[in-house]
Amino acid sequence: MQKKPLILVTNDDGITAPGLRTLIHIMNEIGNVVVVAPDSPQSAMGHAITINSTLYSNAVKIDDGPQKEYSCSGTPADCVKLAVNEILERKPDLCVSGINHGSNSSINVIYSGTMSAAVEAGIENIPSIGFSLCDYAIEANFEPVKEYVKTITIAALKNGIPKDTVLNVNFPRLPKEEIRGIKICRQARATWMEEFDKRTNPLGKEYYWLTGKFVNLDKGEDTDEWALAHGYISVVPVQFDLTAHHTIQDLNTWNLND
Repeated sequence: MQKKPLILVTNDDGITAPGLRTLIHIMNEIGNVVVVAPDSPQSAMGHAITINSTLYSNAVKIDDGPQKEYSCSGTPADCVKLAVNEILERKPDLCVSGINHGSNSSINVIYSGTMSAAVEAGIENIPSIGFSLCDYAIEANFEPVKEYVKTITIAALKNGIPKDTVLNVNFPRLPKEEIRGIKICRQARATWMEEFDKRTNPLGKEYYWLTGKFVNLDKGEDTDEWALAHGYISVVPVQFDLTAHHTIQDLNTWNLND
């Protein structure tokens, strides 16, 4: 009998988030599941880690299932570090993060706690996938994407994710019958046009509220934003080597040692 894979499940919306609970139930059909997730929401934390304060982890039981679960007082990246170094007896065969409440396509991958957990696992040489649904509501309907999460996960386990790469998977907010399929994409060139809403509290102290508008500057039809806008699930291979290799030759012409 083939041994079930060990799957680490985490997220950034917190251990009680419906998206995480959905992901756990799907992974229970595939492998042996251990959950290490933040004890409170950690959205947009990027790749922050805790170095100047203590970390706490507690075994918890949120709902029925064979999985072992732990809440962590730290960030999503902390959760993966703690899982690999303290909780698990061996490295997992796969790490899955999500299902995030909200898009992590395009530039959002930089800020995403969901993807930072997946990237941290990738740094540890653990195949990893971040899953996100383009619906920020806490009552978001994950039912239409369950089959696709399972399909992508099984394919990753069977084929292997390329070395030093993690997968960023985003689902459009659509009924199942309107999802047109899965597209392998590149990250769209897009940005946030940000504004700060300046306000004054009752004590007269000024404070700021960050607002902004997402602007897609990329007209390509091979991007994650195009795929999502046209009813497809986007899968973007993400690397954590941030070197701009194509610029090295140009920079060497600067003759910095002369």
